[in-house]
Amino acid sequence: MKKTKYISWPVLGLMAFVNVIGFDDIIYNFKNQGLGVITTWIFLFALYVIPYGLMVGQLGSTFSQSGGGLSSWVRATSGDTLGYLTAWTYWAASIPYVVDTANSVVVAFGWLINGNNSMEQHMSNAMFALLTFLVFIIFIFLQNHIKNSLQLLNALGGGAMFIMTILFVILTVVNLMHGAHIASAPLHVSNFTPKIDLHFFSTLGLLIYATSGSELVAPYVTRMRHPKRDFPKSIIMLTVMAGFLTIFGSFSLGVFFNDHHLPADLKMNGSYYAFDFVGRHIGLGHSMMFLFSIAQLLYMFALLALLLDAMTRMLILDTGKRFMPRQLLKLNRNGRPINGYLLTSGLSAAILLMGVFLPDMNEIFNWLLNLNGIVSPYVTCWIFFAFMQVRKNSQKFHSDYVFIKNDRVAYLVALWCFMITFIAATFGILPQDVPPSSFTYWQELVMNIVTPAILLALGLIMPTIARIQREKAEK
Repeated sequence: MKKTKYISWPVLGLMAFVNVIGFDDIIYNFKNQGLGVITTWIFLFALYVIPYGLMVGQLGSTFSQSGGGLSSWVRATSGDTLGYLTAWTYWAASIPYVVDTANSVVVAFGWLINGNNSMEQHMSNAMFALLTFLVFIIFIFLQNHIKNSLQLLNALGGGAMFIMTILFVILTVVNLMHGAHIASAPLHVSNFTPKIDLHFFSTLGLLIYATSGSELVAPYVTRMRHPKRDFPKSIIMLTVMAGFLTIFGSFSLGVFFNDHHLPADLKMNGSYYAFDFVGRHIGLGHSMMFLFSIAQLLYMFALLALLLDAMTRMLILDTGKRFMPRQLLKLNRNGRPINGYLLTSGLSAAILLMGVFLPDMNEIFNWLLNLNGIVSPYVTCWIFFAFMQVRKNSQKFHSDYVFIKNDRVAYLVALWCFMITFIAATFGILPQDVPPSSFTYWQELVMNIVTPAILLALGLIMPTIARIQREKAEK
């Protein structure tokens, strides 16, 4: 009799943590809002992230036998067509995420090899795009040939990133106790008050992008020993870790960076600057920066593994023959949808090609990052949609774990989260890191509209191709 290998709830919590948030997410939003982001984080966790995670916990518990995650939830509550559309849009939204992650791998190697940001000054846009694409190809090959790579990488990557973040916060406190100067001083209430303007609203999508994604681990619920009991534990573990990371991490950044005069390349290189600062302040030279570079590579490898595997399985294995061309349904000897991986790589290459025409490597990185702040929140809306359908029909959908017993109140909380997410995604279309009305601003605005539209259109074409193939087979 074959012994079943279960995923424990702490490991699943780490897998969710890897996909949801990292030290870089703190850097990105610190660059957008400065120390005021701490207040934004607190409100976001209290009014959005905690209910979001607990809704995912109930959905995962309700559909614990469904292997497709979010798409399964929507299909079970609203039919096959919307289930497919959910799977496609989730997969399509993950394409910029995968590209951004592969970009970060290249940047991490640059810091590990050079010990500074000189790669940005010497590398052309085309070479940056080519190296990013090579990361895809190499990683798909390795993942396809290494057994149990997903769990191993996520345990190593998630653990290493959380340890490094705790270490950064601790070392920041040590520096302050030894009289280190606070770069953002003098500190007043105004430092922690976000400036509510058009720029603020355009950055909300990136905040939601930074804290969303826990539902991506839902396909692995069926591999837990007690999914209905343990999945909510994983989500609570994720929320605690992410809350610590964002709030204390943001304050620590304010110690080393003046939030009124931040470097233009902070989103791309800020994590390395931060660990280099803290290492030099405690007399360790550049060793902390190199240590973080290694942790960052492990984290990004884990994220690539989870994204390439989970998002492709959700799309290819959970939509069925009715919607997907038969070529994409083909599995290799390891049971992996290899043609789905190739489609992912091809579309990623197309997005990279679009970015080549931006002014420099830093702008490519920022544009891809901000693109995630548009497409990811739009897709997150499906979660709240599915939850509202479950609570509208609570007599039909039973769960051992229930978020808010009163159906009407639970529905209104989900509607609140839906509205916040949709509004944030829409404002995110506005470019954030370039001067308004400049040529690059209009260029990125067009790309922010065209890219999601093309990905959505391709998803609408797939069922037509599948239908034509079925008709030919029948004849």
